[in-house]
Amino acid sequence: MGDIGGEEDVEETPELPVEIIVYILSFLHASDRREASLVCRSWYSASQDLRFQRNVTFCFPASASSLELVRALGTKSRCNLIISQLDGFSLSRSLLLEVGLCLGSKLESLALPGSSITETSLLALLPCLTSLRRLDLRGLDSLFMSGAFLSREEHRQQVRSALSGLEELDLSDLRYLSDLTLNRLTGCTPRLRRLSLAGCHIAFEFDPYRGCPVGAVEDSSALLSLRNLRRLLTEQKSTLVALDISRTSITPESLRTIAQVQGLVLEELCLHGCKELTNYSVEALVKHQPSLRRLDISACTELTSRSVEAVAQGLKSLTHLSLSRDWRITEKGLAELLSVSSLTSLDLSECLHVGGAEIVKGLTGCSGSRARLETLSLKSCTYIRVVRHPDLHRLSLSMLPEVTDDSLASVAWHCRSLTSLSLSHCPGVSDHGVAEAAPYLHRLQHLYLSCCNNITDRSLFHLVKHCKRLRTLDISRCKNISITTMDLLQSQLPFLENIHYKFIGGAEPTLTL
Repeated sequence: MGDIGGEEDVEETPELPVEIIVYILSFLHASDRREASLVCRSWYSASQDLRFQRNVTFCFPASASSLELVRALGTKSRCNLIISQLDGFSLSRSLLLEVGLCLGSKLESLALPGSSITETSLLALLPCLTSLRRLDLRGLDSLFMSGAFLSREEHRQQVRSALSGLEELDLSDLRYLSDLTLNRLTGCTPRLRRLSLAGCHIAFEFDPYRGCPVGAVEDSSALLSLRNLRRLLTEQKSTLVALDISRTSITPESLRTIAQVQGLVLEELCLHGCKELTNYSVEALVKHQPSLRRLDISACTELTSRSVEAVAQGLKSLTHLSLSRDWRITEKGLAELLSVSSLTSLDLSECLHVGGAEIVKGLTGCSGSRARLETLSLKSCTYIRVVRHPDLHRLSLSMLPEVTDDSLASVAWHCRSLTSLSLSHCPGVSDHGVAEAAPYLHRLQHLYLSCCNNITDRSLFHLVKHCKRLRTLDISRCKNISITTMDLLQSQLPFLENIHYKFIGGAEPTLTL
């Protein structure tokens, strides 16, 4: 022992290497990393590691201040941008030039929603974007209206040189997209993995401009044809795995033609709102594209349970399926569907004839042959009676007046792994139901209770006590919630990030912590 009066030698604890801290932080959610970064300078430095910055997207409108922001982003090694409200005036042109100058080789994703830019502005930018992986041109009719986009060979060579590595191209909702303009653009992007043509005017059977069947004349300058789409899929079949042709007038025979493209192996297909599709369409699809993992056939109003059975029998690698607003679907086939062991997400919202009995039957079958369902949406399924699944992570029961306090308590008891629960517009849910359910929802991170008028401050006290992991809480239009209780939430729930508390006749804030 040293002298009492002397100073003891104190050994400083060595700091952890930054690499070790980065490894520790890699296991944390983004909000938890943000909290951990406040520990000390070395932990903050570790939180800025490039692996945590890869999927960060900066979203802002075109303005004078945006120029400085773009210049500041030039210090980052990679970047994703969403720039809205661009037009043909000098400010927007200067902003796009600055993006090319400061971020050209660093930009991985670019979207330009709500914009009306000129061909000249975009053609000045694209050759600079040598690292671009995702390009979103949805709704940019100003680019394609004249039909001259990329009409010059020198421009195509410049764009092809820059975009040869592009993987995702979104051309949704383009009224003036034609065979010619699509060919010019996709000729510059030979390695596409994902393509969206949702909402585009595609002529599948008949060319109204020439009064003849589609395909009789090659490379139309007025419309986009099935023949040309099939040619594109054939050319890019070695890389293309995801296709979105939602909200088009595709016919059963046209879908079969696409599905039969030799060598095309799709993993994702979105057909939302394709109202002409029939059960025959789905049967042909699963026969020719058995590797599909994600399938969206929502709002295809002619489909019945026969399509559900076809999917269950033909798509054994399926992970995500949306049947939302397929009003003719009943319970039949759901038990078989939930025997697909790879299925993790199922959307049955607004399927009015689904009651839940077959869902429970499928989920309680032999453990080796049942779905590992994590996400289930039953929004507006007014006949739903029972939900029991201990491994369920995300559940939506919104807009179900039949959901009562007893229903909520039963869901909480039987679905204790829930991380997200939506009960918006469920007038039968009150403080009593929340009090009964909260003790079983320790893992809950996102809770939506908007327009539940029987929810009061008492419910929030129960959430504070039992649901410590809450990140998002929506209590907008719950007229019996007080501001003082909101303050309590912020102080007692350490992970809370977003509170939506829009009040009737008052302010409409969304608080991001």
